[in-house]
Amino acid sequence: MASRVVLVTGASAGIGRACADRLAAAGWAVTGASRRGTPGESWAGLVMNVDDEAAVTAGVRGVLAEHGRIDALVAAAGWGIAGAVEHTTVAEAKAQVETNFWGTVRTVQAVLGPMREQGGGRIVLLSSIGGVLGIPFQAFYSASKFALEGLAEALAYEVQPFGIHVTLVQPGNIATDFTASRQRAAASAGDPVYAAALAKAVGVMERDEANGAPASDVAAVVQRVLDSRRPPRRVSVGKASERFGLVARRFLPYRVFEAGAKGSLGVG
Repeated sequence: MASRVVLVTGASAGIGRACADRLAAAGWAVTGASRRGTPGESWAGLVMNVDDEAAVTAGVRGVLAEHGRIDALVAAAGWGIAGAVEHTTVAEAKAQVETNFWGTVRTVQAVLGPMREQGGGRIVLLSSIGGVLGIPFQAFYSASKFALEGLAEALAYEVQPFGIHVTLVQPGNIATDFTASRQRAAASAGDPVYAAALAKAVGVMERDEANGAPASDVAAVVQRVLDSRRPPRRVSVGKASERFGLVARRFLPYRVFEAGAKGSLGVG
């Protein structure tokens, strides 16, 4: 029986790499796409910048030419920017959304036609608990993930008749190099207004990420989603206290929720 074929974006590091490694070990034919095209020990690397539509189109065509099909997409490419909304330029904010949202849109659009023609497929989008709960001083990261949540929910209705399943995986704090690669808005340097609050909030986030769940936990959830006969629309992964916040956000009055969340978000 031929291996199932999966394209993983953001595969050079972090969650994307963990997903590529785990799926390859489980027998999938994995192509791991990233800006650098770094290959794994048992999967092929592909140079594909999700910010570049031509690169995405060419990358997907290459996978199809080699394997004849794409059974699953795991869209994990993304990065983060920290800074106050007031002092983050529109250009900086656009760059954040360009990769995290529009990069995902490009990749999804490129695989939908082939999946529809072959009679089905799986799409897993790496969202975040920060796509349900706004993260102070990382507002544009949250905005990109909030947008992803809406995209996936609407898309799922559209493609269900063609046997294509869409799932959002929402990690909490995960220990990866995402923390070290987080960018800062340029105006944050020497900012007399928000500097102290920014440093505190990002410091709490970095501490929690360093002590977070391993990326392999996320990869295990992704594999379960891809193997499931009836994959969920959303699934969270991470420490129980973080995942509880998703439930609290839905059911508590917003003032009560916000009062309790401030400390965990570094603004209490």
